[in-house]
Amino acid sequence: MTYSILARDAKTGMLGGAAATGSLCVGGWVLRGAAGVGMSASQGTAPSTLWGEGVLDRMRGGESAEMAVKAMVSPDAGRDFRQLSALDADGGTAAFTGAESVPAAGSREGRDLVVAGNLLTGDSVLDAARDAYLSSTLPFAERLLAALDAGAAAGSDSRGLQSAALLIVSRDAAPLTLRIDLSDTPLAALRSLYERSQSDPYAGWCEVVPTLNDPHRRPRDEEMEVLAEQAASKA
Repeated sequence: MTYSILARDAKTGMLGGAAATGSLCVGGWVLRGAAGVGMSASQGTAPSTLWGEGVLDRMRGGESAEMAVKAMVSPDAGRDFRQLSALDADGGTAAFTGAESVPAAGSREGRDLVVAGNLLTGDSVLDAARDAYLSSTLPFAERLLAALDAGAAAGSDSRGLQSAALLIVSRDAAPLTLRIDLSDTPLAALRSLYERSQSDPYAGWCEVVPTLNDPHRRPRDEEMEVLAEQAASKA
């Protein structure tokens, strides 16, 4: 009922994920991430948000993506109706697709990258999303958006799409959490929201908020003046 991509940018260490579905609120249901820890995508016919949170907790405790996925899946009697993918901070990946997942369902794994989906028009959706990400030279977030676009062009969720989301985390930047919870054109809406997030005043504000590597960061006087001017121009 969803397709998703989790990736690590080897150059910057940023971790990111993107997802789209034929149902509501894919960002809230599917994507989880923590800078320096990893990413997860929990989806399926009866998705478990507990899986998504639990796999992050295990990776935070030092387990690899593969170990964490196995630990979450094995004891769950409802696992046949769920799907889980994970990416750890070192770029390791793992994925599980339950036996009762609605076809087409499956995953594609590689170093720094995992794509997963279910209730798709065909496996070509997974291949297209993976290939679009790998072949792109765009900035990290835009590569993830390109993967969603390519998956949609290859057939998408067999019901069409209603929601889409993008999540990027880094120790050196504010988290980027963008969600389109309901739209007739969620991918276009998500891209528009992303482009808006990269312009001022929002982009400038993100440059002065605390980060994990700079938890006490605050605006300098000259930055405060710029932010005030930007706010006044929008009033």
